[in-house]
Amino acid sequence: MIIGIIDYGMGNLFSVEQALKKLDCTVILSDDPEVLGEAEAILLPGVGAFPDAMELLDAKGLSAFIRSLPEKNIPLLGICLGMQLLYEDSSEVRPTQGLGLLKGQIRRFEKGTYRIPHMGWNRLEFSRKPYWLDDVQVDTHVYFVHSFLAVNTDPAQVFATASYGNLDVPGVVGAGLITGMQFHPEKSGDFGHYLLKQWIANVRRNLDEQVSAIPRD
Repeated sequence: MIIGIIDYGMGNLFSVEQALKKLDCTVILSDDPEVLGEAEAILLPGVGAFPDAMELLDAKGLSAFIRSLPEKNIPLLGICLGMQLLYEDSSEVRPTQGLGLLKGQIRRFEKGTYRIPHMGWNRLEFSRKPYWLDDVQVDTHVYFVHSFLAVNTDPAQVFATASYGNLDVPGVVGAGLITGMQFHPEKSGDFGHYLLKQWIANVRRNLDEQVSAIPRD
């Protein structure tokens, strides 16, 4: 299994790369769309400010590459800022258009929220399972670090939330082969490892089904 990690200069890539390698994945780490095009699935990480990230993605031709993945039937996983970039726009620093692959906007936690940033362990509550998840474990605690969250989302695109103060923070989101995780699965212990393992396993199944569907002479 070849997973492409988009290296656009804004992400703690080492921990993500190591987590994937422990799951027997071959990792391509690149900012070149042609090189990343050799991967069977794509991971978009991210740490930092939304407008800076979009500027770098646009400059490297990666925005168009990411937007093309659904029509190519290539699974995409966005983590933390990488998940936020999947939405329509953000108000962080200045109004900025996002990738527009999911419905909703990225907005800062309102004043009066319990504590900003939202940092630490929270339990995920699943309202439905994403296509790639076979089962939900008993302990669903994961590790969050963020000051902005997805709002005005499509309920059908939100699979799991975390209660934080009086808010339900979208934690696992997606549409089709697009998946987003607001938390850091690579830093979320056994359950985070389990989620990555499940996502990769389903990518493998999807590829096997594509191969078996190819007509043979």
